[in-house]
Amino acid sequence: MSKKILVTGGSGFLGSRLIPGLVREGHEVFALVRSASSDEKVRALGAKPVRGDLEQAEPLSLPVIDAVIHAAARFRFAGPREPYFRANVTGTRVLLEAAEVSGAKVFVYVSAAGVIMDDRGSPIRNADETARTFPTSFSGYLASKAQGEAAALAADKPGFRTIALRPSAMWGPGDPFSREIPGAIGSGRFAFINRGDYPFSTCHVDNVVEAVRLALDNGIGGRAYFINDRETTTFRDFIAKLAALQGLSIEKVRAIPYRPAFTLGRLMEIGAALVRSADDPPLTRSMIRMIGREMTTSDAAARRDLGYVGKVSRTDGLAAYRV
Repeated sequence: MSKKILVTGGSGFLGSRLIPGLVREGHEVFALVRSASSDEKVRALGAKPVRGDLEQAEPLSLPVIDAVIHAAARFRFAGPREPYFRANVTGTRVLLEAAEVSGAKVFVYVSAAGVIMDDRGSPIRNADETARTFPTSFSGYLASKAQGEAAALAADKPGFRTIALRPSAMWGPGDPFSREIPGAIGSGRFAFINRGDYPFSTCHVDNVVEAVRLALDNGIGGRAYFINDRETTTFRDFIAKLAALQGLSIEKVRAIPYRPAFTLGRLMEIGAALVRSADDPPLTRSMIRMIGREMTTSDAAARRDLGYVGKVSRTDGLAAYRV
């Protein structure tokens, strides 16, 4: 049955893969945009632009809709904390209120698996949704995503079903992670943490799209769901395969222990703040926390409640880079 669906983050990495699929299924798709350039991007994808800026945290006026897919977020590895919370927490609350007023019955919040990462750098092994989140994390991004997720789930009620999806290390052609790290390897700026020989859950962007589309009709309201690729890898092997696509080898990439890397990241953040840099420093604590420890989760609940499969294999996902 076709729906009227509002997507946030429609011109971004996930949104640009999500919108065309929804349109092909016969849904009428609206996309929240902030600029004329974004208008053009979402129109090209098949969506109707709706002007609004979640980072301004102002009331939104939305068309009559059946569902919202909230994929937009402020994402960086460093920088002042307040903008993260304005966009990812207050902006989410504003969107929840507007969604209800506009008649939406379903609200899908795209969260992040990293919301269960503590500040100590503890390894995470096959965690499920009972794991605690860290809404006061040192990472402005992770803290704000945890709080935004909590706001979305707390809004669940009869007639307004809210669900959060927690993809692990989203990847695929065009994503910043895959694009930047191989280049850093080639320039010698990249280093592994503890050689990268630890299990690491990932989720191809098209598998995230699969889960989002399923969540529009399935799943228990007020719940979060981890979503992963079918195969777990090690971080080292994951990077090796991405690098190989660009003809690069990881054999001579240096490795440093977690704690010294974390401390160095903190020093670089301080330096960037002192010079008021608009860019993230080369190394940050958030970056080290997100990629420098074992991180695996269980998506058994999503497979049970949503019917999630994770149809894109790692082999197929890597092959898409060559197309």
